[in-house]
Amino acid sequence: MFRSIDAESPDELWCLGDLVGYGPRPNRCCTLVAEHADVCLIGNHDLGVLGRIDLENFSPDAAVSARWTAEVLEDEPRRYLESLSPSAVLDRAELYHASPRDPVWEYVLAPEVAFLSLEATEKPLVLVGHSHVALRFGAEELTLALGEEGSDVDLARERWLLNPGSVGQPRDGNPHAAWLLLDFDAQTAVYRRVEYPVQKTQAEIRERDLPEPLALRLESGV
Repeated sequence: MFRSIDAESPDELWCLGDLVGYGPRPNRCCTLVAEHADVCLIGNHDLGVLGRIDLENFSPDAAVSARWTAEVLEDEPRRYLESLSPSAVLDRAELYHASPRDPVWEYVLAPEVAFLSLEATEKPLVLVGHSHVALRFGAEELTLALGEEGSDVDLARERWLLNPGSVGQPRDGNPHAAWLLLDFDAQTAVYRRVEYPVQKTQAEIRERDLPEPLALRLESGV
């Protein structure tokens, strides 16, 4: 994943949260993000692992994984997560783990929610995560569409709300890790996907006795 990103020589790396909560290597994930990300948000699963959100709000499998993660999380990764916020306002973009209206919990999966999210913000570009689905919504076209691999967005045309998708657990039917390349000089955004060893991750999930559905869903990206 980082090799794919580094090949583009980006000026900055932004992460929209949920570093931990499902995967078998929470400490490694936190360390890598801390080393590489210039901006990082905290997600609802991170907050659940830290005990700042009641795990009763999570699905049973997510709650089991969060409790295991809390047990194995080391001091330095924990301190890193504790330092993060669920939103950030930058010069040219606003970043939210979930949505501008609720940075922790609201899913932007409907056009009306995307529209209200843009209405609640000011910057020309709004980035959201949380749903694990790569999406695009323009203030003029008012259509919420999948961010297909290789598709590009003309940032100069209108205000946009974009979701880069998920690195570790995509849910748009594509099991490859998702990320978004922003070029503010060229005023473009390009959706990217990267293959990774899904079977190895599945094996590690099973080795740690985490819920089997967390391993199975990685095969199809759902």
